[in-house]
Amino acid sequence: MNIEGKSYTRTKGIVLVLTGASLWGISGTVAQFLFQKQGFSPEWLVVIRLLLSGVILLGIAAKKESKSIWGIWKNKYDIFRILLFSILGMLAVQYTYFAAIKESNAATATVLQYLAPVLISCYLAMKSKRLPTFKEMAAVILALLGTILLVTHGNIQSLSISGLALFWGLASAIALAFYTLQPHQLLASWGSTIVVGWGMLIGGVSFSFIHPPWKFEGHWSFNAFFAVAFIVLFGTLIAFYSYLESLKYISASETSLLACIEPLAAAVLSIVWLHVAFGVVDWLGSFCIISTIIILSTVKTDKVNIIENKEENISL
Repeated sequence: MNIEGKSYTRTKGIVLVLTGASLWGISGTVAQFLFQKQGFSPEWLVVIRLLLSGVILLGIAAKKESKSIWGIWKNKYDIFRILLFSILGMLAVQYTYFAAIKESNAATATVLQYLAPVLISCYLAMKSKRLPTFKEMAAVILALLGTILLVTHGNIQSLSISGLALFWGLASAIALAFYTLQPHQLLASWGSTIVVGWGMLIGGVSFSFIHPPWKFEGHWSFNAFFAVAFIVLFGTLIAFYSYLESLKYISASETSLLACIEPLAAAVLSIVWLHVAFGVVDWLGSFCIISTIIILSTVKTDKVNIIENKEENISL
């Protein structure tokens, strides 16, 4: 491939990842609109998003994937793994993220969720029975500093967000760390479309027993209908496709770094559209947390690149 061809494919990859990450960030703010302006519940939105997106993804996989979507159910170990991923991974990360948005805002929830790479780094260091590297320690310190600034506005005697918002935000980071690490073998065997499709569908069906999809709370309007459609189609399916497609043209490390635009998109849209107060201290805390991704993107441990695992994810 000539230089011009390489430049074109690289540009295409960059545009794709920026599109996917931006749509993830925007969908978080759209969810905030539904929760705080239309009275929707996170439970209903989670179950609808999982069920609809799961069915559509599996439909796409059935037509495009060379493997049967039903093959994952023929091995008892794969069955156990997909059930674990669906409940403790997919469902957990979706619900905790939306709950954090409801209790705070999309910007804060998304930034707190980005603590996940630091948790993954610490876990892999303990698993390999080694001390954290200098970069990993720097990332941990920056993550802690960023979290403190974000939740206290610099005043350690009080919280700038509710304790419940902090709980769900940290729970979202833990769930995302599990979601990233647990399905490694499944993804290697079956591919992300089949695994994520089943994960969403099973998670949605499971959650239906707790909160049935017909148990609706809120007020329907044209804007509300458009918001739900946007979250399912653009914030999930198109974002997922764009992100994975970008990996054909640029490296996973580059993709992960460019995906840092997600919390920035959520923050900017929250401020402009929903008039969320986001001061200098909030931006400083967000910068500290996001910078950990830049640091950790150069760290490889136990054959697992902490940030490259992002390619196995679908955003919140």
